Amino acid sequence: MKCDILIVSGLWNSGPEHWQTHWERKYRKWTRVSHRDWNNPDRDEWVAELDAAIAACQGRPILVAHSLGCMLVAQWAQSGSPLKAAGAFLVAPSDTEAASYPIDPNDFRPVPLAPLPFPSIVVASANDEYAHIARSRAFAGAWGSELVEIGDAGHINADSGYGPWPEGEALLEAFCRDLHP
Repeated sequence: MKCDILIVSGLWNSGPEHWQTHWERKYRKWTRVSHRDWNNPDRDEWVAELDAAIAACQGRPILVAHSLGCMLVAQWAQSGSPLKAAGAFLVAPSDTEAASYPIDPNDFRPVPLAPLPFPSIVVASANDEYAHIARSRAFAGAWGSELVEIGDAGHINADSGYGPWPEGEALLEAFCRDLHP
């Protein structure tokens, strides 16, 4: 794949069998945003860490986010950073306003609902325990994102059976081609 990719994991970081980790191992030039504390996210700290990771990129990266990482991308987009992203591939955005969210979202509320200033795609599951499909549709609509619904896929993580996830990789590759024809 010929895109500059920055992996934006969510709460607890993506584990060794998560699709983000598989893709990072496959594409050695891809990097993952690091956070000081993966278990107790602080919005301002995470936004600053994402901003620093984007600044370290050679050009404008495509942000490949999962779960709380999607909310981080939306928070960063409205932060006023002068840095730019080429686009965002947002998988299973967590609804930090929902009672089902597993921890105190530490300032990740309210969910930003402003249009993203770059092309984006939201990949959503009909039975995601961290975001009802109606909310995922609302996020995609508010952000100006293309929405791809993939049926009953849980949280689209390793626990839901999404390890290497070649279908997701194909979606990302098509998104990259659309951005860089």
